[in-house]
Amino acid sequence: MLIQALSWSSSPVPLSFLCNSGRNCGLSPFRLFNVRGVNAVAGAYFVRKRNVRRRILAFEQSQSNAGGQRKRDVVEHICLLKAKDNLTDEEEKDMLDYLYTSQYRMGGIVAISLGRIDDYNPERYTHAVFMRFQRKGDLLKFYENPFYLGVLQKHVIPYCHELLNVDYESEVDDDILSIFRKGEEFNYGEEFVLLVELKDDALGELAEDALFSLHRIAMESPSLIVQVSQGLNFNSTSNMEYTHGVVIRFRSIEAFRIFVGSTKYKHIWSSKFLPITRKTLFIHFSIDPVGTELM
Repeated sequence: MLIQALSWSSSPVPLSFLCNSGRNCGLSPFRLFNVRGVNAVAGAYFVRKRNVRRRILAFEQSQSNAGGQRKRDVVEHICLLKAKDNLTDEEEKDMLDYLYTSQYRMGGIVAISLGRIDDYNPERYTHAVFMRFQRKGDLLKFYENPFYLGVLQKHVIPYCHELLNVDYESEVDDDILSIFRKGEEFNYGEEFVLLVELKDDALGELAEDALFSLHRIAMESPSLIVQVSQGLNFNSTSNMEYTHGVVIRFRSIEAFRIFVGSTKYKHIWSSKFLPITRKTLFIHFSIDPVGTELM
């Protein structure tokens, strides 16, 4: 995910390309940034995305005890990495430690989780990184931060050969623990990432209904789920691979299995997502503190 800073592309990017593009690995992310592609997506689906968020907010307010918990806009950043087959345990620790502790050396990152992906996935991604920012401007500054680019060049690119990036806007409860993902509830658990590419003719009411339905059953399962966010992928070019992203923090691996094995989840997936989805990617990883010391 972190490597995405170099390309700003939601399609898999061979890292060898980043280091052989005529400049060093610290090249600006805007060199490969397709402004027209991003603006086209944002312009076409802005109203629809806003409608989804309004429905979700209305539902959450109806579930609260005091007339509705205030909400805060956040920007979510997902990056999936494909590590090289010969990656050693020491190299993996070095990569994850530097990625995790980057939050202490740069401004803008309000929450981070990362780890080795559990179970097999058909795209063969091996590691995942999730970051949260308060606003898009913070994300843009992050992409160009010299310290972060140095981490990529020295501690990520040597160990990985491909990455996938997705960014989206969402809403969470407007309190410190929820925004910064702090407190006992966020110290452990299972992070679930769902990426979907919806069919072109579904990017309207059908997509809105599917996303709202997933969010609704997630919010109805507080014993299993700590937090859920979802949104339209704005990190997009004309060859965008996934249109939407979802991140759900489960309280445990057992909670994750109960939820995805539930009748409600299976029904919503088969009846609302499957008919309108062209491509999907499911991954999950356990939450364990990775780095605690500044470098």
